[in-house]
Amino acid sequence: MKDLIEVMPQLLVGALTTLKLFCLTLVGSLPLGLILALGLSLNFKPVRYLLQTYVWVMRGTPLLLQLIFVFYGLPTIGIVFDRFEAALLAFVLNYAAYFAEIFRGGIQSIPQGQYEAAQVLQFSPFQTVTKIVIPQVIKIVLPSVGNEIINLVKDSSLVYILGLGDVMRAGKIAMERDASLFPLLGVAGIYLALTGILTLVMKQVEEKLNYYR
Repeated sequence: MKDLIEVMPQLLVGALTTLKLFCLTLVGSLPLGLILALGLSLNFKPVRYLLQTYVWVMRGTPLLLQLIFVFYGLPTIGIVFDRFEAALLAFVLNYAAYFAEIFRGGIQSIPQGQYEAAQVLQFSPFQTVTKIVIPQVIKIVLPSVGNEIINLVKDSSLVYILGLGDVMRAGKIAMERDASLFPLLGVAGIYLALTGILTLVMKQVEEKLNYYR
């Protein structure tokens, strides 16, 4: 237990990197995912097929492989990112694809009659999307989005492969240095705390949105 207490400051410093990556990924991937979902719902086939291919590639290949490709592969063609930027780009592109499919399902669940009602009320396409479609889609997809958000916390541990000083890497270094498993217990505790807090937050958000029922 003493070893765990001694290593906690290092783990908490690593947790800051994890939280930074988590927050920035959400800021980038949620809006991008919504935009992609709207594109996937278009009748213009070239755009729809292009976006479907993107989603297929992002969801069909491991995130770990995408991290390696962005950080180690792109420099071979002259595109260089530092470790954190490479991780952030890979995470945003990957999670945007998952959110796009979630949002697309939500958009398709909106009854056609509501679009027709919007036309009768002379809503513009932009007003229809922002005032009628998106508010309902958010309520519909919130549980699925919440699951992906929790997965994002756990997937952030993959950045250790790039040498980023996240909580997982800090725990691994401490474990090897001290020849003890206690640092990994600290890592597990931090991830459990983060996912627990997010679970409670998502439940509160769902309760706040119950007025749509």
